[in-house]
Amino acid sequence: MPNAALQDKTVKVLATAQVLNGVGVAGTVAAGSLLVASITESETLAGLAQTSSVLGAAALALPLARLTARGGRRLALSAGFIAGVVGSLFAIIGGSQKNITLMLIGTFLVGAASAAGYQARFAAVDLATNETRAKQLSFVVWGSTVGAVTGPNLMEPSGNLAENLGLPRLVGPYVVSAFTLLLAVIVIQMFLRPDPFLTAAKQSGINAQPRGSTRAALKHIRGNDKALFAILSIAIGHVAMVSIMVMTPVHMAHVDVTLTIIGLVISVHVLGMYAFSPVVGAMSDRLGRVRVIQIGIILLIVSAGVSGFSQPNAVLTLGFGLFLLGLGWSCTLIAGSSLLAESVDQKFRVSAQGASDLVMNLSGAAGGALAGVIIGVLSYGFLCFFASMLVAVLLFFSLRFTASVLSK
Repeated sequence: MPNAALQDKTVKVLATAQVLNGVGVAGTVAAGSLLVASITESETLAGLAQTSSVLGAAALALPLARLTARGGRRLALSAGFIAGVVGSLFAIIGGSQKNITLMLIGTFLVGAASAAGYQARFAAVDLATNETRAKQLSFVVWGSTVGAVTGPNLMEPSGNLAENLGLPRLVGPYVVSAFTLLLAVIVIQMFLRPDPFLTAAKQSGINAQPRGSTRAALKHIRGNDKALFAILSIAIGHVAMVSIMVMTPVHMAHVDVTLTIIGLVISVHVLGMYAFSPVVGAMSDRLGRVRVIQIGIILLIVSAGVSGFSQPNAVLTLGFGLFLLGLGWSCTLIAGSSLLAESVDQKFRVSAQGASDLVMNLSGAAGGALAGVIIGVLSYGFLCFFASMLVAVLLFFSLRFTASVLSK
């Protein structure tokens, strides 16, 4: 099969899996925070659900990269989605029995599905050309749109389903997650053939070095300004997005907003994250990776200001702020990922991608944990302010990076 035809098929399969992954994972974001707050009777600890999920994604980033090097994308992505199915079952049990330990184990493993989803974007560029890399990557990110927007809006019907099964309403999204992630495994196993990574490796004749490759890749990245800036952009964009997103449902719950309204606001946020991905990818190919990262930085700062000054019942304002938050994240993720993929030697590419996801998710975990503390001790407004200051630091680095590139 020619590369162009195989690439087209690969992107379609990955996008389909991302729809299913999006339905499964996105629907658990608000439910997880509210479940932990309910079990612990503490808003300060509400962020533990997302923190645990992001830690799970971080913990699985390098193992999934190693699985890719050993057996290809099909093996790694299937393993991540299967772990998400198991995690959903743990979360259902933990939420039903009000057992915070089982609940957090479940959200940790659901994070593995997120890790697989993040690595799916890199699978889209295994056979892509430099001229279309960002656009191809963005199509897979865009595949998350349908599922990720639908997921949060299933909180009410999935809650009804849970009640019919004799379970608490808030574990409903995890019931849906277990089912859709299992379907994602089936799609990857049946249709991601031939494996794009193994095909690219065979064509290039380059050994992916599954053993000891992470250390070598990190050494390679340290001496590569473009790769370092790419990872920094991905990580800071992610920590700003996670910290504000995960605390917005808690902020809105102060005035007893319904789950339907909270789900709608999160859906608008997820729409910003994914719906315009092809546009962001095309802009990144045309305007350059760094310019699109800078556009994302501005959007993140504006979104933090809009959200931070919004009252808990200001649904339209919060929705607009979170939409900008998602769009800014999309810019830093797509342009940053494309910059990383083309900045490292091919033999280090998979290990560098795994290291990037590790740093991104560890940063997100720290942001989620600190977000709960900040909103508990201070307020949601202060949380948004601190997030904007962190993004402003990235803006400073981007200007320095641009100046250094121009001077060479």
